[in-house]
Amino acid sequence: MVRLRVLFLFAAILSLSFSILVVHAQTPEYHLSNEWVKIWINQDGTIDLLYDITIICDRGTLHWVEIGQPNHDFTIGKAFDEDNNELITKDTSYRSDFKVRVDVRDLSAGQSVRFNLTTNVGQMIWEDTQNPGNVGLQFIPSWFPVTIDNLRVLIVLPYGVNASNLKTMTGMEWDNAYFEDGNFAAYWERHNLSPSRKYTFGVSFPKDFIQHYEVQPGFLQESAPWIIGFAVLSLVIVTLIVVFQKKKYHKPVVSVEALGIRRGLTAVEASYLLDLEPSMMVTEILYSLLKKRAVWVTATEPSVTLKTLPPFINKRPSDLAKASLRYYEIDFMKAIREDGTLDEELLAETVMFLQRSVEEKLRGYCRRDTIDYYRKIVENAWKQVEQAGTSNLASKAYDKELLWLFLDPERRLKTEKAFENRVFEPAPIWFWYWYGYQQYHPQPKYEPNIDTPAQAKSPPKIPGADFANNIATTVENTSNNIVSNLEKFANAIVPSPQPSQASKTSQKPVHPRSSCVCACAACACACACVSCACACAGGGAG
Repeated sequence: MVRLRVLFLFAAILSLSFSILVVHAQTPEYHLSNEWVKIWINQDGTIDLLYDITIICDRGTLHWVEIGQPNHDFTIGKAFDEDNNELITKDTSYRSDFKVRVDVRDLSAGQSVRFNLTTNVGQMIWEDTQNPGNVGLQFIPSWFPVTIDNLRVLIVLPYGVNASNLKTMTGMEWDNAYFEDGNFAAYWERHNLSPSRKYTFGVSFPKDFIQHYEVQPGFLQESAPWIIGFAVLSLVIVTLIVVFQKKKYHKPVVSVEALGIRRGLTAVEASYLLDLEPSMMVTEILYSLLKKRAVWVTATEPSVTLKTLPPFINKRPSDLAKASLRYYEIDFMKAIREDGTLDEELLAETVMFLQRSVEEKLRGYCRRDTIDYYRKIVENAWKQVEQAGTSNLASKAYDKELLWLFLDPERRLKTEKAFENRVFEPAPIWFWYWYGYQQYHPQPKYEPNIDTPAQAKSPPKIPGADFANNIATTVENTSNNIVSNLEKFANAIVPSPQPSQASKTSQKPVHPRSSCVCACAACACACACVSCACACAGGGAG
């Protein structure tokens, strides 16, 4: 009997040892070559997080990677691997441990994969109690129980924040900085992180540059459940406090309004301020692209049809930006279908994004003074044309100030006045003019050389009154024929919805993917607020 028990015990120990060996053999070993994070701070108080990770399997087989998230209020965007294959994602959060699992292809020892993941996280921008008048973000990049060769963090701040009004944590000043689409971006980089190494990064900036932020919770909000009997009274008290605080927080905005004019807007952006109709705003963008010789109008009836010109054909948005196209011009180019017609819905999105961008740029400035300022620019543009000494100089001034002149509803009469007793002398490469000339004169005697404009002959001169009629007719027809269904285009332009006040405020990320720029970052677990404590989740793989 004793021998049987000993034999049974030996068999159990052997079985347990074998099980441990099997489990050990099944657990993959790995390390991270890079963990990069790019964070965009949005106006609604959420942030977009772009994770970019390269993971290397050292032993066993690796099937998935989990990346920590800062809180429960996150929405998963999409994940892609280095070959642009979309990866499966899953929310694997458990209680206060918030994570997203990304399924990667089965990796064997020696193999690696690079992938990115985008999420949008709500309730991230908090009142900064240590810097009155500021709000802030504090975050800890998602840590892993393995070594990380390279960690990079890039935070893109709201428009208007710069080095002079941005604060960081003591001892964690940024390593570098640059501007992305006009927004200041702070950059940090660390090397050779030991397993589970945590770095805390924080930024703080004036609350005037953001629309929504969280207020630090008070004692009653954190009390135990047994005080629920005082809930009604607590709500009243908290409501009064919040109302009082909100009034107090609006004071800096009023004082900043006194700063006055928001300079630096383009003529297209100013068209929104000067109350041009959406179709006229799109016409303004079209003429901007014609001036840059990015597109050419091939037909005007029943709707405008376009042809993309070299070197803008089949270019990515990043390449178009490098070619000096502005954000609204790039959005317009995206709306051009293969047959050259324009997509009404995409054009509507172009207008709405332009409107939102201008509103963001206006935050903290006096709207009335800004509108008067740009009306004055239009007046000065006319003076440049009217005061030109010769027809040739007046023609050149008209071409230079074209987009500003179009913002004047009396452009036809003022054009007639400016070119009274003058002729308009177009240059061979003024594509915007020849588009209008073809529309006004269906069978013109002169055709511009689109392919090699530098070799074109000098075009004929146009009497001033004829030119004024040409401009008026062209702009009017373009506005009416910019799309085949003007009503559909107009109905698609709706006001931007207000951020949700529900407990979950995150939404689909507005930055679905982004290529790394200037050693940019791409991945982090972010934590809320500068003044309060937070605990982010760690990552893992299996």
